[in-house]
Amino acid sequence: MQNFVTANYHTHTTRCQHAWGTEREYIEAAISMGIRELGFSDHVPCPFPDGYVSGIRMTMEQAPAYVRKIRALAREYRNDIRILVGFEAEYLPEFYEEQKKLFQTLAVDYVIMGQHFWRREDQSPGTSGFTEDESRIRTYVDLIIEGMHTGTYQYLAHPDIMNFRGMDSVYDWEMTRLCRAMKEMDIPLEINLLGIRAQKHYPNERFWKIAAETGNKVILGIDAHCVEQFYDTAPYYKATELVQKYHLDLINRMKIE
Repeated sequence: MQNFVTANYHTHTTRCQHAWGTEREYIEAAISMGIRELGFSDHVPCPFPDGYVSGIRMTMEQAPAYVRKIRALAREYRNDIRILVGFEAEYLPEFYEEQKKLFQTLAVDYVIMGQHFWRREDQSPGTSGFTEDESRIRTYVDLIIEGMHTGTYQYLAHPDIMNFRGMDSVYDWEMTRLCRAMKEMDIPLEINLLGIRAQKHYPNERFWKIAAETGNKVILGIDAHCVEQFYDTAPYYKATELVQKYHLDLINRMKIE
């Protein structure tokens, strides 16, 4: 299909417990839509030390089978589409070193940062929740910048997920700080199509105006949680309208070897 994404690196699997459909179905849908490069980036497991079991991500023990499954499908479909495997991960310092070892051991192709939390998920609210607390938006930006300096993450998913409703000047200051740091490190920012599809508070035009003024690179991410979302082109067209409105520097694919 013409006029759709040719590469998507934001795809989930049933292992996250809030996605539906098989990997094969996702791949077949991507091929039918003309996607030439498909990356699976399910939510990263966290090595919780006290037996806590997450309801929104796979376990550490499931990760090897996840990678093996995608690798096998990549070989099977190698003549039709390039398939990559990675994770979408929060940068949480208490888990980072063990997760980094996991990435290296499994030899994943890439990792994208999706900062859904400030701390472990059972000890903090999510970043998408309404807040007027200035310390939260400051911490959000601090964690992203610190995490990106590790060199582990390929791009920043839904950078405008932070649902800050406090002073405009604080939002503008912190998001400008984020955008400038990502610009300096050459880290692309994702316009999230799931946010459009689900009518979330992001994409936030105020954020993307700042990104345009800063000159950040931008990439589109389907953030697929079910097969049908590959066929839903309406969010794509709305995202391209946003790109055109603010003359954003859109890139079509990542350079992943």
